[in-house]
Amino acid sequence: MNRVNTVKSITQLHRYLELPSPLHPLITVIPQSAFQGKVESGNTYAFELYQISLKQGIECTLNYGRSTYDFNDGSMVFIAPGQSAVASDIEIDPNAAGWTIAFHPDLISRSGLGKKMDQYTFFNYESNESLHLSAKEIELATDIAKKIESEYSQTIDRHTQSLLQSNLELLLNYCVRFYDRQFYVRTDINRDYLGRLEKLLNNYYLSNKPLEKGMPTVQYCGQELGLSPYYLSDLLKRETGKTALEYIHLFLIERAKSLIVEDNLSITQIACDLGFEYPQYFSKLFKSKTGMSPRTFKSSLKTKH
Repeated sequence: MNRVNTVKSITQLHRYLELPSPLHPLITVIPQSAFQGKVESGNTYAFELYQISLKQGIECTLNYGRSTYDFNDGSMVFIAPGQSAVASDIEIDPNAAGWTIAFHPDLISRSGLGKKMDQYTFFNYESNESLHLSAKEIELATDIAKKIESEYSQTIDRHTQSLLQSNLELLLNYCVRFYDRQFYVRTDINRDYLGRLEKLLNNYYLSNKPLEKGMPTVQYCGQELGLSPYYLSDLLKRETGKTALEYIHLFLIERAKSLIVEDNLSITQIACDLGFEYPQYFSKLFKSKTGMSPRTFKSSLKTKH
């Protein structure tokens, strides 16, 4: 029977894993081996903590979001508060060197790091979009994890929290670099996604979907491509310099221009055909991208002929 296990605090996490009381109430570094026998297949685990996990020497199938993912050795997974996962087929090497950093949002809530957590979009990736590290990257990440553990293992003083925050931010910034490297080495795959997205958008407008569902959303495009919205947006940002929403908007504008050139449709009809609920929204977007309203653009075409 599937059971939901909710973990709200570091103390509760330690208790669940039958570990000694945590040395710090808001953060902990847990060896991967501690999860052996504690994570039950088929159960759902909901966390109100941030988690950064380096998986080594583990065989585990994780149903997370829409996807089923088999962990590879040396992969890193990020979980944000409010997310949940279902694990199955779990085998953990008791000598595995992997680890999990878990920390409560209160640790960073009033800090510079807390204000920029939204920038670390990989916390919203699906599990099949996890980060795969080289041996050198594993060594670097593990070194920072050890520094975090060393810091909270000392007597807590007025410097402790800022040093923990700084090391967490350093680790996350390195993970941004590692993901950049991963996107770079997967350029061919990324371009394939780019081509598939272009085809998806073209087919969308060859169907009745604009009239039935409105404009294509980032969520819709990601789902059709098997990617999370955040991963799709980050992929496009690196390949085109545009976010997924910006890319969709530019596609819409180019399609709108083609329809305006045909000169047999009203601006209202074009807006409707593109999936806009209100024509004024279309006009506003068109002007923001081209510097002129659709009607002005249409008039400029006539003066050229």
